[in-house]
Amino acid sequence: MGLVGVQENGNGEMGLSGISLGSKNKYKRMDSEFTEDDYEVSHNHHHQQEKSNSTIKFVYACAIFASLNNVLLGYDVGVMSGAIIFIQEDLKITEIQEEVLVGCLSIISLFGSLAGGRTSDVIGRKWTMALAAIVFQSGAAVMTLASSFQILMIGRLLAGLGIGFGVMIAPVYIAEISPTTSRGFLTSFPEVFINLGILLGYVSNYAFSGLPVHISWRIMLAVGILPSVFIGFALFIIPESPRWLVMQNRVEEARSVLLKTNENETEVEERLAEIQLAAGTSNGEKYEEKAVWRELLTPSPKVRRMLVTGFGIQCFQQMTGIDALVYYSPEIFKEVGIEDNSKLLAATIAVGVTKTIFILVAMFLIDRLGRKPLLFMSTIGMTICLFSLGLTLSLLGKGQVGIGLAILSVCGNVAFFSVGMGPICWVLTSEIFPLRLRAQAAALGAVGNRVCSGLVAMSFLSVSRAITVAGTFFIFSAISALSVAFVYAFVPETKGKSLEQIELLFQNEHGLKGGEEELGDVEHLVQKE
Repeated sequence: MGLVGVQENGNGEMGLSGISLGSKNKYKRMDSEFTEDDYEVSHNHHHQQEKSNSTIKFVYACAIFASLNNVLLGYDVGVMSGAIIFIQEDLKITEIQEEVLVGCLSIISLFGSLAGGRTSDVIGRKWTMALAAIVFQSGAAVMTLASSFQILMIGRLLAGLGIGFGVMIAPVYIAEISPTTSRGFLTSFPEVFINLGILLGYVSNYAFSGLPVHISWRIMLAVGILPSVFIGFALFIIPESPRWLVMQNRVEEARSVLLKTNENETEVEERLAEIQLAAGTSNGEKYEEKAVWRELLTPSPKVRRMLVTGFGIQCFQQMTGIDALVYYSPEIFKEVGIEDNSKLLAATIAVGVTKTIFILVAMFLIDRLGRKPLLFMSTIGMTICLFSLGLTLSLLGKGQVGIGLAILSVCGNVAFFSVGMGPICWVLTSEIFPLRLRAQAAALGAVGNRVCSGLVAMSFLSVSRAITVAGTFFIFSAISALSVAFVYAFVPETKGKSLEQIELLFQNEHGLKGGEEELGDVEHLVQKE
């Protein structure tokens, strides 16, 4: 047989026994069939690869366009740190008015965030983003044309409301549209765009600082209108959230969106089934008036644990003083001896560049290392840098060494903030709540964030006058140390879980520590279900 086999593999037409082994055509045909199969597999693989690439591009485009409103928030924060110098000189405002003007944006934006949760449940996530852009544009235009402190405050009021809408809806929308494996990466886009906005604000300050005082700050504020123009174009590209569509009983539309944002149909059907289950397929169940707010105000133990985690992480993000560093970095650098306005604004650009670089680092680590390890690294690093800044300001005073260490400490703090606490705060808030509560609970978290931001921004100058700038940063350092303990006790690891699976992490308090065993148990529970 072996010999015949050898002859079969050769080119002869007769075997050793003289029996015809069949024509070559048979083998040609077999070869031909093999080639066609091989081609089909290759073609299918190529087609799958093309679909995967187009899916990824589409989801990225949605995440980018949804995050454009966050450029407005970042730009406003960054530009106001420099513009306030010229506003003070032009409109002759007092220090108290300066604090109110800077800090009130955060307080006002909480009303936008509160309204945004309910609005996004009624008109949809997509059109809430459109509303945010329109309201902000109106506010920026009024501020640009303001001739007095009072008119400036009216513009600030509108801008704050717009920012409040935008800052809570973008992470919710992105979390609801993203595939599970890249949700952390994509949901950190809004924080990336806030940092990009801050950097643009700092650059704008520096670029227009040479103009006459009464023109410079107006142009600085007017430039902030530009990003919101692109949001109008975005509305023609991005779809509505599939989870919101399911809540409206528009299941086929939701399936259509999921087909664009997931690579295979099996996964689409699994996701759709999970969403329908989470939404409560009977709308009677969803809308029976145990209203959402009543459930948030009198929560079950599971929802209470979610609220503690979501609300707590949002408050700690701001109570550690990031807005004080961003808004008042020129004041901090003045303390160590930088006097010239151009040099002050140039030093703030270093802060903006650092923030932007490290938020990009966080994007690539968040779905690899996980949320919790990055939060630990972030909060511990921030604690050290804030304490170092306090020591530098209290012991070294003015001089080259003090300037160097102060810039290093400020940049170190924003780097650690951007690699963890900055983006993960929004990622967690948008993914830990069940679908029926998500928008309004995320709004509640955003309120906590904005209140703490406003309190820090509006009190920083007064507190630093009372206990020195160094003393203020020692307090921030102590709060940052507390945030390390909070992360350990209350934040679970959510990497790699679908939004519907994450709910199970809060079923009991032991799951909050987020160990691998608890995550394994959750996987088994999900499989059983």
